[in-house]
Amino acid sequence: MGYQGSRGGGRSSDGGGGRSGGFRKGGRFQRKRYCSFCVDKKTIDYKDYDGLRRYITEFGRIKPRRQTGACAKHQRELAIAIKRARHLALLPFVVE
Repeated sequence: MGYQGSRGGGRSSDGGGGRSGGFRKGGRFQRKRYCSFCVDKKTIDYKDYDGLRRYITEFGRIKPRRQTGACAKHQRELAIAIKRARHLALLPFVVE
């Protein structure tokens, strides 16, 4: 038997990595998630603190891309807008 490496080797049975439109996670089929900013042509504004509040956790941290569903471009803009709103005291740095 050959050396498999630290990654295990062979194909996993979770069904990930296929070329189909969706993907499997935990045995369920999920639709591909699209960026809501790209689809709706919404702009990200630091003054819209109620809208930005959706993208921070209850501890005040910025949610990652896999939770927000934003593309890389809009996730970067989102992070910058949240940081600007924090500096202007529209959003908290840390929730107490």
